[in-house]
Amino acid sequence: MTVSDRYRRLRTELRGLLGKRAKEAAKGGQSAPVRDAESLDYEATEMARLIFYALKGWNTTDLVIHAADEVSDFTEGRISEVLGRMKKGEPIQYVLGECRFYGLTLAVRPGVLIPRQETEELVEIIVDANTGRRDLRVLDVGTGSGAIALALARNLEFPDVTALDVSREALSVAEENARRLRADIRFIEADIFTWQPAEGSLDIIVSNPPYVMESEEKGMEAHVLDWEPRQALFVPDSDPLRYYRRIAEIGTKALVPGGRIYFEINPLCADGMVAMMEKAGYTGVEVEKDICGKRRFVLGIRN
Repeated sequence: MTVSDRYRRLRTELRGLLGKRAKEAAKGGQSAPVRDAESLDYEATEMARLIFYALKGWNTTDLVIHAADEVSDFTEGRISEVLGRMKKGEPIQYVLGECRFYGLTLAVRPGVLIPRQETEELVEIIVDANTGRRDLRVLDVGTGSGAIALALARNLEFPDVTALDVSREALSVAEENARRLRADIRFIEADIFTWQPAEGSLDIIVSNPPYVMESEEKGMEAHVLDWEPRQALFVPDSDPLRYYRRIAEIGTKALVPGGRIYFEINPLCADGMVAMMEKAGYTGVEVEKDICGKRRFVLGIRN
């Protein structure tokens, strides 16, 4: 079978898998994103490209160049292995051991949250707001795979980036990514509820902490619940802002006057976030919507 034929077949197989997942989610009452035929085709195409890139190192141009080549038995076996694991519900990023984020290829594995598209939007907000500012001291709280810290290290002008996480497992992945990308980042293993940076030591704090309320679990897709780390996803309904409140508290002392704080949030908590940050003394508190129109980000300035 030629590369072109296998690629087309792979897209068909992936589209069928995605369609099956969508039907199962709808049947189970899960709040999965609605996927029409066009979106299924697009997602299957992107997945097929990711698989060939991970297995062969080929981009879209390479697929055209090698279209008439025969697929080796070894490559066919690897493709079958990937599909087999995905059919069991494992996210493609864990199967391939990597994901794309803000133009970077990052290692990911079970125990570390898979970076989302909306988090790329958070990075874009920070980069756009700080264009032309040099030597910024940045803290990423709950860094996970290091996605935000690495993207900012690569896209701000000569930043001094610190990334913190309570999970040694997550930090080992983040450190691996920093080495692969040759990014100079200071990693700290600590609990944000007991850790405190020096007063006036930061220009920017950014965080995408756990924010899914436990009551929302029943509406989530199985491939998220069964594979991704619960501690990186969920907060109790009784105190959904617990991480944000602590990070905002840290910022009131650690940020320089005029320093900025950026959060990715649960849209259901947007009003509560604004009230909490204004009460903590932040000015210019704003809510930004994501590409889907959800109130996904909150920004503020230390007074």
